[in-house]
Amino acid sequence: MKILSISFLALSLLSCGQASKEKTNLSVIQNESIIKNTNNMNIKYAYTILYVEDVKKTIEFYKKVFGFEIKFSTPENDYAELLSGETTLAFASIELGKSNFKKGFIESNLKEKPFGINLAFTTENVEELMEQAIKEGAVMLEEAIVKPWGQKVGYIKDINGFLVEICTPIPAEK
Repeated sequence: MKILSISFLALSLLSCGQASKEKTNLSVIQNESIIKNTNNMNIKYAYTILYVEDVKKTIEFYKKVFGFEIKFSTPENDYAELLSGETTLAFASIELGKSNFKKGFIESNLKEKPFGINLAFTTENVEELMEQAIKEGAVMLEEAIVKPWGQKVGYIKDINGFLVEICTPIPAEK
């Protein structure tokens, strides 16, 4: 899950103007003290919230495929959070999203190309986890391959059309 946290934090800092593309790199993002010193705030990446048609169905998918447990769920089933590691993975209904974003937003869709952002989950059993996800309704996007740096990476679209990377941890430098 560390890959996901770093990616979103880098995007957040860049979009908020807190860091420039030239000065933001993986080592800076990983160093919490630099983030604290840059803007005098204690920043911690806490949530990824995906807006979906059916929160309950989505939670069941992520529980069955990835083994995550529910951290919190509203009685209305319009918002729920999963225990997924250091960063909370949450789902909110599209209706809740429409109430949050008065000007609207683009909804994810299985029939369209995925957004240029993905969730990343690490495992030593990439193909097995991808097969399990497909059995539960995900769609294969890219078969697993080994990258030049030694990491095995494959991509699926979840039941809502969100891009999910399933990969091995990045090997430690020798």
